[in-house]
Amino acid sequence: MADEQVKKYIDKAKNEMESSVVFLDESLAHIRAGKANTKILDGIKVDYYGTPTPLTSVATVTTPDAKTISIQPWEKGLIPTIEKAILASDVGITPANNGEIVRLAIPPLTEERRRQLVKQAGTAVEDAKISVRNSRREAIEALKKEIKNGMSEDIEKDAEAEVQKLHDKYIKRLEELFALKEKEIMTV
Repeated sequence: MADEQVKKYIDKAKNEMESSVVFLDESLAHIRAGKANTKILDGIKVDYYGTPTPLTSVATVTTPDAKTISIQPWEKGLIPTIEKAILASDVGITPANNGEIVRLAIPPLTEERRRQLVKQAGTAVEDAKISVRNSRREAIEALKKEIKNGMSEDIEKDAEAEVQKLHDKYIKRLEELFALKEKEIMTV
């Protein structure tokens, strides 16, 4: 019975911590690092017959080279709508079209902009770390409450140590993701 309870709390904490890592990975993918990355367009919605539709649902988005994103709409009439949606977004790149394809030329980043992006990535990492710490705290609080319900203190202390190990493992993963992103941003 006690083992089941302990496993339940540890699994819950592990799932929450894993979600934090996945969320951070997604967040970092949206930070532009000077290389063409189609993920920077993921949040853009295009007005498609009156319905806000993800850009990737109305066009093929590719990166023909490291400095260009190519958007091939499935209907030519969408080109002005796609351009408008990109200009209205926070991507910060002016689209160009040749009547067939919308192109985004990824400008090289200035040193100052690189530092800003590293800072932005650092903020996202800090938020993820807070989330992991909260998961640890909630699991430990729940385990301490189980002592009142008859769980032995030894089992609770062992479980607490396991939660701490999970916490350390996930914090390390978050820091590794940040180090990779920082290297990607700062590489000219």
